[in-house]
Amino acid sequence: MATHDLKLTGGTVHLPDGPVQTTVYARGGRIAAIGGFADAEQTIDCTGLDILPGVIDTQVHFREPGLEHKEDLESGSRAAVMGGVVAVFEMPNTKPNTDSAEAIADKLARAKDRMWCDHAFYVGATGANAEHLGELERLPGTAGVKIFMGSSTGDLLVADDEVLARVLRSGRRRVAIHAEDEARMNARAGEFRIDGDVASHPIWRDDESALLATRRILGLARAAGRRIHVLHVSTPAELELLAQHKDIASCEVTPQHLTLAGEDAYRDLGTHAQMNPPIRSAVHRDGLWHWMGQGVPDVIGSDHAPHTLAEKAAPYPASPSGMPGVQTLLPLMLDHVAAGRMTLQRLIDLTSAGAQRIFNIAGKGRIAIGYDADFTVVDLKRRWTIEGAWLQSRSGWSPFEGRELTGKPIGTIVRGRAAMWEDELVGAAAGAPIRFESTVFERG
Repeated sequence: MATHDLKLTGGTVHLPDGPVQTTVYARGGRIAAIGGFADAEQTIDCTGLDILPGVIDTQVHFREPGLEHKEDLESGSRAAVMGGVVAVFEMPNTKPNTDSAEAIADKLARAKDRMWCDHAFYVGATGANAEHLGELERLPGTAGVKIFMGSSTGDLLVADDEVLARVLRSGRRRVAIHAEDEARMNARAGEFRIDGDVASHPIWRDDESALLATRRILGLARAAGRRIHVLHVSTPAELELLAQHKDIASCEVTPQHLTLAGEDAYRDLGTHAQMNPPIRSAVHRDGLWHWMGQGVPDVIGSDHAPHTLAEKAAPYPASPSGMPGVQTLLPLMLDHVAAGRMTLQRLIDLTSAGAQRIFNIAGKGRIAIGYDADFTVVDLKRRWTIEGAWLQSRSGWSPFEGRELTGKPIGTIVRGRAAMWEDELVGAAAGAPIRFESTVFERG
């Protein structure tokens, strides 16, 4: 009888202390041994490949329930594993909103035997549920609380400081924040949002809208004694500010803000480049890279937010904000590694260890004995082009289609089971709820 369920052999394994040419073994869904010689029921030859800790995308919108014409939990998770992602945190702006214990339970039930990757669901903060969030954030399978300070897709919006303070006082886990100042954007809409001109999007939702909201939420969080996580940071000024508050604030940047520049994106992509907060100038993009080099961002999240091509074809500002991204997160960042903009070690921290550290994920985020056998296998030298046939999102498009990249996900292994290998789905959808240290003993 074989000693292990799976062994990955011949590859470069990226352990917490660095890369090692070795074999890694899985048994019962967890990492059982590193190195040595033993039998396994399945052996995967990874010669010439790099074996990374499984990539975790801590911001996706899979649109189910209510908006399944754009995406659903099955299609979104299929895109995730095709792009090398083993686990996702899914957002609450669905129809109805995910803002109650019943809504969380419904999503978990929908995910069972349909999602290809592991998953956790955010609960959306509202004025009505503010005092109950401390209970809701402890539900198994819950990623925590999400606050929308600025309006975006859906109707979850908490813009008032009094309600924000109530939300922050309820609970203990880190709160995820969409930081744009609603009052400033409302005041600027008439003058700066130009019908038919999507390039006016970052002028309307300007730098100050983002910086003002980030400054406000930092003050409120410090007064409440609450840790926060600022999502999709799009301005260097925010990262400079957040660097002064690392005791209470972590933050995320996205591949699209690190890759696209407004001068080209709005001309070439039109409303396909429209998202909240906006794609900004090349100066902004380069400024984000400066602060990346200073170590300020904690995670890379895709902010996968699909809409159909027909919806995106509406004239601005009727066109919705958001773009698909879960499948292209890792390929884009591997290309940045190949170009020398960051090290592979830094990318691993941003896509696995960082998420584990700031969200206290139980058993994920590193290749170590006893951790989940989550692996993202990549070919760092593979040159390829993103093509439409490769994309799995129900929305059917990507702003990066046609882009040539260096570095490609070859395999996605979730708790010791291959979910994708060489652009083919493997087996059946077997994703499970992510466990968190703060909720591992809670009962559903």
